[in-house]
Amino acid sequence: MKFYINKQVTRLFSVALFASSLTACDDFLNIIPLNDVVLENYWTEEADVASVVNSCYAQLESGDCLKRMLVWGEMRSDNLTTGAGAPQDIIRIAEENLLETNGYAKWESFYQCINRCNTVIHYAPQVQAKDPNYTEAELKANIAEATAIRSLCYFYLIRTFRNVPYVTEPSIDDTQNYQVPASGFDEVLAHIIADLEAVKNDAIRTYGEYSDDNMNRITRYAIYAMLADMYLWQGDYQRCIDYCDLIIDYKKEQYDDMLQESSSFIENVELYGEFPLISEAPYGSSYAGTAFTEIFGEGNSFESIFELNFVDSETRENLLTKEFYGAYNSTNVGQLAACPYLNAQVADGSNPYFKRTDCRVYENMSGESTVSIRKYVTAGVEFRTNTTTGSAPTVTEYTRSNNVGNWIIYRLTDVMLMKAEAEVQLAGNVGDGSSLTSEQEARYRTAFSCVSAVWKRANNKRVATTDTLVFEDYGTSRLSMENLVLDERQRELMFEGKRWFDLVRLCRREGSNTRMLDKVMQKFSENTAALRIRLSTPDALYFPYHEDELKANSYLVQNPAYENENITTTE
Repeated sequence: MKFYINKQVTRLFSVALFASSLTACDDFLNIIPLNDVVLENYWTEEADVASVVNSCYAQLESGDCLKRMLVWGEMRSDNLTTGAGAPQDIIRIAEENLLETNGYAKWESFYQCINRCNTVIHYAPQVQAKDPNYTEAELKANIAEATAIRSLCYFYLIRTFRNVPYVTEPSIDDTQNYQVPASGFDEVLAHIIADLEAVKNDAIRTYGEYSDDNMNRITRYAIYAMLADMYLWQGDYQRCIDYCDLIIDYKKEQYDDMLQESSSFIENVELYGEFPLISEAPYGSSYAGTAFTEIFGEGNSFESIFELNFVDSETRENLLTKEFYGAYNSTNVGQLAACPYLNAQVADGSNPYFKRTDCRVYENMSGESTVSIRKYVTAGVEFRTNTTTGSAPTVTEYTRSNNVGNWIIYRLTDVMLMKAEAEVQLAGNVGDGSSLTSEQEARYRTAFSCVSAVWKRANNKRVATTDTLVFEDYGTSRLSMENLVLDERQRELMFEGKRWFDLVRLCRREGSNTRMLDKVMQKFSENTAALRIRLSTPDALYFPYHEDELKANSYLVQNPAYENENITTTE
């Protein structure tokens, strides 16, 4: 398999880190063989471990990893289409013309990250034995970080390719075997869940009350979010709920503590039902946009659980948002655009996705026939809340000085909606004329409360009105509740790399692609019958293995959905 993480890459990477700390580097390297520098002389103190842990985060923030998070998790959904200057690989994915030559079928950037994590897990215990200042607790925390990042990488890989090689040993010597069979989706999912369960209590709870590291590094709550998500995919809905509750309770506790210390620390956060969320228009303000500005503009907000940090950097750019959504200093559409039906006729009240009061549609998108994506691109927005029927508000955008929007992996409303989905599934099926049992009603009402809080924040609804969600409109059947949660996840997490994965999870749970097809097919105007047939099989939910990986690893067997494709390289 073409991991691109072979022993030479690992050695050279470690040497580069080690050499940067030496004053007489040339002489040293001339005396000691390369392999001895890496294995015997680099891994000697806590700082060496910290450097490689930091490199794991740096790899996640690389353009190759970031762009795949978005393309794999959203490009094939009903949210996205191509924009201006999209490369052929993106165009072909958008057209569902996926081939094994497509560059986005390559996975080496994620396996590079996995190998860095494996290297930390392998060598950190040896360092702890050598460095008396490197404590057992610090060792365990570093291993928890590396394990969580590795698990996150595998989670992206299995949701994209289904079956992938599962490797937990670093590539450090000539005996490494690069011919590794693919493990099945369920097997890898079980492994990474077990790995996270084993280290969750070793992770740092918080890095300090107001530290950005609480959002930009793996904490115990980031691991809880990963576990909640993974259990949702595994179908263990009660465990998903349990981990969601740990995060929600933590945010409630954090809100109460900050409010008690000083209301100025949390002046824009309000309770929507029982959930503390950043308001779109704080009390006394006639302008909306606060939640968008704090969450996607400034970054590292109260609602954040784990996000990749660019805001504080003057040299690193978020290449995902720069290329896909558009540069900070341009209002032009990027390589990707929103599907036009998402924001059509919102102001006159006839859009099926967004009510005219929903702030998210004005914040996240701009334009009509070609709709540019503004989420993450702008530093902030502002518009009057008294939107009237038939006319959209004038949105003022505040630009950044660079392409440095953070990329969010998990945030509070995502967790709330995961809990809602799990509650609906645990409640079971209703709608055959029978009435709800007390347990079913309780679970549906819990799910509804999560959705309602997210929806009310977005629509500036602090109290119930005739224009808000009503439980009785949805709480009579599993299908109605399921659609309510799925639709709210689409609105809330749009363009965040979640939608296609949500649809794949739906297909896996139902054993059918029908509901996914009904949503996705509306963005196609040509060859719809052929596309519907092509996307109707379970295999079609996943990417093909790239041809380079097939050549390098004889154990890999191509996804049957792509076995008989005509491979062409014509642009």
